[in-house]
Amino acid sequence: MNVLIKTLPEYEVAFVRRIGSYFEPQDHWGKLIQWSAKNGLFPPIQHFIGISLDNQSLVEADKCRHDACVTIPKDFEKEEHPNMQFKKVDGGLYALYSFYDSPEKLALVYQYMFEYWLPNENYEADFNRNNLEFNMNNPADDPEGKCKVDLYVPIKAK
Repeated sequence: MNVLIKTLPEYEVAFVRRIGSYFEPQDHWGKLIQWSAKNGLFPPIQHFIGISLDNQSLVEADKCRHDACVTIPKDFEKEEHPNMQFKKVDGGLYALYSFYDSPEKLALVYQYMFEYWLPNENYEADFNRNNLEFNMNNPADDPEGKCKVDLYVPIKAK
C-alpha cells in the first residue's frame, strides 16, 4: 500500500452531522450536497470531506457521529445560513492513502494504517485531530459502485 506524507491547510467547512451506524444509509450527505449545489459549493474548487468522530470499536454503533462537510471560501457569508453548522478542520501533517474500492472495505484501510503502517514508521497518530475522508467521487455514479476516497490520517513525529 502506497502512503504519502502531506501537509494540509486548515479548512473552514459547512457540515451536517449524523448519529448512527457508519454502515447505515448516509442521508446527511444528500442534505449537504443539495445545500452545496444551491450555494455554488462543489468540486473541484471546494472539497467534500467525511469525518467519522468516533471509533466504531469503542462506541456503540447507534451513537457514532459522522460529519458530512464541504469546504467554504474565506469570503463565504455564514451568517446568511443560520440553519447550517460551520467549523474549522485542522491542517497539519497527514499520512495520505488513496482508496478506490467498495465503501465497506474502507474500514480495512483504517485497520492497515493504524495497525501496520504507523507502527513501522517514524510517525504516530495525532489523536488531537480527526481523520479526514476526501470524497473524490459519488459511488452511485461509479460504474462498479466503488468509492474513491483520499484518506488523511493525522500524524506527528515519534
